[in-house]
Amino acid sequence: MQRAALVLIAALVALAAGDAPVVKLVSSLPRSGSANAQTTTMVNGIRLAIAESGGRITLGGVEHVVAYEDWDDASPERGQWDAAAEATNAKKAIADTDIVAYIGTYNSGAAKISMPLLNEAGLAMVSPANTAVSLTKPDPADAGSPDKYRPSNRVTYFRIVPADDIQGLAGAQWAKELGAKRVFVVHDREAYGQGVAESFRRNAEKLALTIAGFEAIDPKAANYRSLVTKMRAARCDLVYFGGTTQTNAGQLIKDQVAGGVDVKFMCPDGCYENAFIDAAGAANVEGRALITFGGAPPSQLIGKGKAFVERYRARYNAEPEAYAVYGYECGRVVLDALARADRKDRSALITALAATKDYDGALGRWSFDANGDTTLTVISGNTVTGGKFAFVKLLGQ
Repeated sequence: MQRAALVLIAALVALAAGDAPVVKLVSSLPRSGSANAQTTTMVNGIRLAIAESGGRITLGGVEHVVAYEDWDDASPERGQWDAAAEATNAKKAIADTDIVAYIGTYNSGAAKISMPLLNEAGLAMVSPANTAVSLTKPDPADAGSPDKYRPSNRVTYFRIVPADDIQGLAGAQWAKELGAKRVFVVHDREAYGQGVAESFRRNAEKLALTIAGFEAIDPKAANYRSLVTKMRAARCDLVYFGGTTQTNAGQLIKDQVAGGVDVKFMCPDGCYENAFIDAAGAANVEGRALITFGGAPPSQLIGKGKAFVERYRARYNAEPEAYAVYGYECGRVVLDALARADRKDRSALITALAATKDYDGALGRWSFDANGDTTLTVISGNTVTGGKFAFVKLLGQ
């Protein structure tokens, strides 16, 4: 008995000294540039999920410390995500055997860089924000997708937001409901922006809307006055922009307004951040901007989602941006799957994530399908009122 007591005391001392085995989660998100405010709330969500677990998890009867590292995939040169930074993060994660899950990315283009690397290495990737269709389903605009992102022939990538085929349809339906007849579609040439713009265009045409123009922009251009001239000549009654705050959505709407194209400006969830309002100027987006988002905004969350918002406010003394709950849900579902896997093993975690069914979380009850997609299909429509985002309605209901 005396020896057993000494062994127990030694084990407790080791734990107190920080010698407990570690299981690590990392995130790869743009932590510099204008996306920082949005991604900070996502990181806060991940940290809250881990804090609620006590920062510990028992695997195979052994208590492990849950560690988390917040990595930046942006560069000062681009002011947003950078392919080289994302590739570096993926390779760094693969090399660290304590890391069992890679939470990211924010941008779909970044996912196309890291996804095949992580897949080949057998490291789970769980995204709180990617919406490009081709990451999980065949897309004619991205030849060889999604298989080229899965060199191991195993699904190791999961996302908890609806893809752009769903968001593009919801946006087109909303445009028609609002009485639009001639829409001018613009995109930023990137995987996410062009993908959602193509989805919007296809669905708008099916709904008998006229595509008055379909143009790509240079996201670093100083202005888009010549493009606005085309909009005016096309007599459009709605502009749709497939892109993000970081690919110059704010400048585009400023030029639209200054050029006298006094019509609604619809954009997807890549603009659903306070930085978009700041970049565009509140007066330019007031009542004009229409923003679709893959889920309900924080103000409309119910049940566990509403409870998350309240805990977030209490912990951080701030309001969560739209994607904060998605960072939180990623952290929670990874820890849930890890507990079910019951061992520190990358392959076992992937199997457990794929088996996630009827998960009762902050976003509601949902599952991962065979492609790694969420079964959630809720899309919300939002606008800007009084300099802040305001919920309008759930779309496609």
